[in-house]
Amino acid sequence: MDYINLGRTGLKVSRICLGCMSYGEPQRGMHAWTLPEADSRPFIARALEHGINFFDTANVYSAGSSEEIVGRALRDMVPRDEIVLATKVHGQMRADANGRGLSRKAILTEIDASLTRLGMDYVDLYQIHRFDPETPIEETLEALHDVVRAGKARYIGASSMYAWQFCKALYLSRLHGWARFVSMQNHYNLLYREEEREMLALCAEEGIGVIPWSPLARGLLTRPPTAATPTTRAGTDQFTGTLYSGQNATERAIIEAVCAIAAARGTPPAQIALAWVLARPGVTAPIIGATKMHHLEDAVAALTIKLTPEETAQLESPYQPRAVAGF
Repeated sequence: MDYINLGRTGLKVSRICLGCMSYGEPQRGMHAWTLPEADSRPFIARALEHGINFFDTANVYSAGSSEEIVGRALRDMVPRDEIVLATKVHGQMRADANGRGLSRKAILTEIDASLTRLGMDYVDLYQIHRFDPETPIEETLEALHDVVRAGKARYIGASSMYAWQFCKALYLSRLHGWARFVSMQNHYNLLYREEEREMLALCAEEGIGVIPWSPLARGLLTRPPTAATPTTRAGTDQFTGTLYSGQNATERAIIEAVCAIAAARGTPPAQIALAWVLARPGVTAPIIGATKMHHLEDAVAALTIKLTPEETAQLESPYQPRAVAGF
């Protein structure tokens, strides 16, 4: 496994981050495809065997069940200081008026709730899951600063938003001497490259680590466009339809290019698509989900694939500008 600094921090993370949305009791959340605890633990164990030290979850995943499962597994399998654990705050956790968002009340309540579920004293990276337009960003930033000063988080990170919003947050943190975002978890893959317009350049300039979510476009980049949906998630995940059509000419051309290069190399398409993300300037560690063991093996194998300039051009040339998706 290769390790890299997260942005300009001294924190070393594996170049693959295991996303843990897939691990949670199905009856606790809205997704029928999540794996219950007994089925989840082998994936966490295998990730550790591969040298993955970076794990990402969120309070909303399976209504907190993901944090419980991941926390128990990591406590059982590895010394706490040897892993980098990230979680998130923003989504609806209670039905009352303050049960979601990035107010001071919500943040200070949810960090304690996440730590209780994880069974840990701190998280390494505490991330805002989205931008909250109903809360002044100063209120959010000061609350996150207090979380860090209290020792409940080592670093803070952000997720999908407009570059101007992120730039404003970075400026205000510097102005007030508050803890500063060190990472951006954004939507980025071969089918969605709008982050190249502003966000990736901003992150490079400001020394922000980039940890893309959905680097395989929710599985669309792992199989030919004509393939039948092979999993429960592929057939039932409604969020996928808000991000990709899966059938328009541009997407089909990109997926076909991935499959053609994979066939020529004798590798699974997932390895080619992930190798492209790993090679993008500024990308620290793509976040991969794994519900079959070969998902993990493909992710680790992608670290050894070096695409040629010709292959990169073949993958990138069909892309057409598209609407922003994933915020």
